[in-house]
Amino acid sequence: MPAHEPRLWTIDTPNTSYVVAVDEHDRLRGLHWGPRLSPEQALALLDLPESPFRPVIGREPRFDLGAASSFQYGHNGLQVRFSDGTRDLELAFTEAIEGDGDLTFVFTDRHYPLEVRTRYRSHPGSDVIERTLALRNTGTEPIEVVRADSASWVVPGLDTPRLSQLHGEWGAETQLTRTTIPYGETVIGSRRGVTSHQANPWVAIDDGEATETSGPVWSTALAWSGTWRITVEKGPTGSVVVSAGFGHDPIAIRLGGGETLETPIAAGLHTEGGFASAAGAWHEYALAHVLPHPEEVRPVLYNSWEATEFDFTAEDQMRLAERAAAMGCELFVMDDGWFGARVNDRAGLGDWTPNPDRFPDGLGPLIKHVHGCGMRFGIWVEPEMVNPDSDLYRAHPDWVYHQPHRRRSEVRQQLVLNLARPDVADYIHARLDELLSRNEIDFVKWDMNRPFTEAGWPGSDDPDRLWFDHTRNLYAILDRLRADHPNLRIESCSSGGGRVDFGILRRTDQVWTSDNTDAVDRIAIQDGFAQVYPARVMGAWVTDSPNPLTRREVPLDFRFHVAMAGVLAVGGDLRIWSDEDQARGAELVADYKRIRPAVQLGRRRPLRAGAVTGVQYDRGDQTVVLVWRRSRAFAYPDPLLKLQGLDLDARYRDERTGRVHHGAILAAHGLELGLDPADYASAMIELTRLP
Repeated sequence: MPAHEPRLWTIDTPNTSYVVAVDEHDRLRGLHWGPRLSPEQALALLDLPESPFRPVIGREPRFDLGAASSFQYGHNGLQVRFSDGTRDLELAFTEAIEGDGDLTFVFTDRHYPLEVRTRYRSHPGSDVIERTLALRNTGTEPIEVVRADSASWVVPGLDTPRLSQLHGEWGAETQLTRTTIPYGETVIGSRRGVTSHQANPWVAIDDGEATETSGPVWSTALAWSGTWRITVEKGPTGSVVVSAGFGHDPIAIRLGGGETLETPIAAGLHTEGGFASAAGAWHEYALAHVLPHPEEVRPVLYNSWEATEFDFTAEDQMRLAERAAAMGCELFVMDDGWFGARVNDRAGLGDWTPNPDRFPDGLGPLIKHVHGCGMRFGIWVEPEMVNPDSDLYRAHPDWVYHQPHRRRSEVRQQLVLNLARPDVADYIHARLDELLSRNEIDFVKWDMNRPFTEAGWPGSDDPDRLWFDHTRNLYAILDRLRADHPNLRIESCSSGGGRVDFGILRRTDQVWTSDNTDAVDRIAIQDGFAQVYPARVMGAWVTDSPNPLTRREVPLDFRFHVAMAGVLAVGGDLRIWSDEDQARGAELVADYKRIRPAVQLGRRRPLRAGAVTGVQYDRGDQTVVLVWRRSRAFAYPDPLLKLQGLDLDARYRDERTGRVHHGAILAAHGLELGLDPADYASAMIELTRLP
């Protein structure tokens, strides 16, 4: 809704409004982000004391486009350096362009040849608003872009604002923490070249009192798989601005004459109804507007890595495939060790042809066997990496990131290929396209096992560009492969959950959540993951007991029930499973297939009662409850578990027992779980709403 005097606009979603105005100095200001307002109500914002047209002396304004300029002492989401050394921006408002769900503001610098466009985009049926920034050099001299955040979100004033974020490390990704926001700037991000295990590009703000089921929540997620930064700034009066963008200090990128720099999407969301409501809205957004094949349910996968590691033959893989098929698995994935001289992790990366000793007739016989077992065939690759002991590195030692006169640090005996180089990107695409064209491969597990070090590009006149172009070229390769091989499905992996974000999810079908498959640890990892990403993309394996990483012993049912909260997979050594475990595993796989549509495509609701935690998934008339209890104290019985979001007037049949429950009773009093009294008890409960 434009209003030329004053200059005010609203970006409306089904339940919210984001209101901005251009003030007398042509600065873009955020006025409201919350429940939806009528045009008359939006205009009334201009009468408030914090209105851009009623400035208060001594109070710093909060900008929706935070550009480095005079009297702007807070975080500047847009910073450039012109060829004569000038750093400050003086932007003049040019126009507002409105389209179907789009609103773009155009600014130009008052002296220098720079055009800035900030774009808002909304989608029907979603409260998520997407923000991007585009910088165009309209002159001939280069401009150095120091910072170009995709969005600066102005959160309404809160008394005790609280920050939710996901932190972690390898094997302990997406750990959810909530802390009171201190005054000043709080910065999280990644300088590793990938999204990272240590932080995920999502944050949420609430008033300090929100719960899972009540209270307003403001959140943002950055769709970018390289280095990134989110700055949460709390001002002296308690106001909060969240600025999100790609890149990290102190790198910059050169914008040549006539060039345009477009930033990734920073998506923002306001919801009422607590953290579960916010998470559900993010899941719906991902399914409707991010994932390439959102309507598909993911198959039950078997991965051979933990069974064989590097010690296998084609015949070993065939025997594992037969056991996986007998359990009901639908996709067989051969992991590391199938190519080049790859009999350990010291050689072969970069040489993407089958190992002649293991596969003298190529991959064809194994693939034919897997398909004959009724399963799809998948394969592991790590295309961004190279071993020094490889034909590729011997031919092109200059193709890795390196600095002159500095060591080339190895992690896992490997180096990172300079994917920012067009010739390297073309080579990787050609090798993978050849692999996929020559073989009937249905699925690719794309791994990336180490961060950047010595990130240099000798000979480049803009070496910092590698931090941006590596990710851009990765996206381009994935886009080309998907276009040329439309039946291909891809999993993003980076030593587990090191590359999970909405940028990579636009090009992949699922992600590997963590290398830690311990079911007890996975409960917390998966709960953090679910704050923003849906179960439809969350790979979850059932592996052996004791767990290969933690050595914890956990019953088979508990391992399955935790993994069934996402995309179920099996990764144990089926050669050593007992006949009893094999048979029980087949039953649990069949159970999962029955509930899979609700889990992967339904609405998720977290549950808790005493020592019992779990999740509820609702889709149509089906409600699925998965619960786990690690232990109970003093032999106390488990309390009833109150369910969420049910039709209070409806009746629900428990498919385990045939008992019929009233929705109102399940919501107000709860469901009797009937868990085993022993440690590591779990259950899967199916409820059907009766007509």
